[in-house]
Amino acid sequence: MRRSLPITVAWVALIAGLLVLEIAELTHFFTLPIASSVADPAVIVTALVFTTLLAVVGAIFIGLYISHRILAPTGFSPFEQEMLRMRRDVEEIRSAVQELNGARPPAVSRPPPAGPQGRGRP
Repeated sequence: MRRSLPITVAWVALIAGLLVLEIAELTHFFTLPIASSVADPAVIVTALVFTTLLAVVGAIFIGLYISHRILAPTGFSPFEQEMLRMRRDVEEIRSAVQELNGARPPAVSRPPPAGPQGRGRP
């Protein structure tokens, strides 16, 4: 099972629940009289505090998820793995050909040193 499947299912369930809640509110399946909720400051403050807490918790979880996705090591992609295998195969073939030819492996040539020491030498 993919790691993102449970997250996707949770988001779909949350959105479906909010849609059901909105449809119930539009059809007046359950409503609070507007006069009592507007007139009571405790209801307004409670609603604001609850909404703020949910927003902060949601922002924290989204921040954790995004930072985990950014900082988690992902390893090599399948293409990179194939390129590494191909490089190893080429090195093995090169050494096998050199053994058949009886030659030594070529020495690693180094570029001349940079700076004033490397210039002007014959």
